[in-house]
Amino acid sequence: MSINDMSPAALAEELGQRLKQARLNQDMTQLEVAKRAGLSRKVVLNAEKGKVQLEALVAIMIALNVTSQLDYFLPPPMISPLQLSKLQGRQRQRASGQSTSGQSTSGQSSADEEGTFEW
Repeated sequence: MSINDMSPAALAEELGQRLKQARLNQDMTQLEVAKRAGLSRKVVLNAEKGKVQLEALVAIMIALNVTSQLDYFLPPPMISPLQLSKLQGRQRQRASGQSTSGQSTSGQSSADEEGTFEW
């Protein structure tokens, strides 16, 4: 069966088996992994069966020193040039010194500059 055709439960079990294999490849016991991860042996046992909370899974991965494999599992998203330009928005242009509403860059109206006070 292809991994793409697996149910969530089957995928969780597969992930647990891979954790177990990583542990065995490093010649570590469940208890050793548990101590390194700050978890109980029972949590490690359950993780190897695919029954684990996300935070415990991450702790086990750290204990097994396999967190670098997360980049293969779920790589950081790439931003396309089009998305990048949309995120940046329109680039601000240099101020012209005079706006269309009769305001100067100092925030005073042209009438103010002539000495007439307006609200």
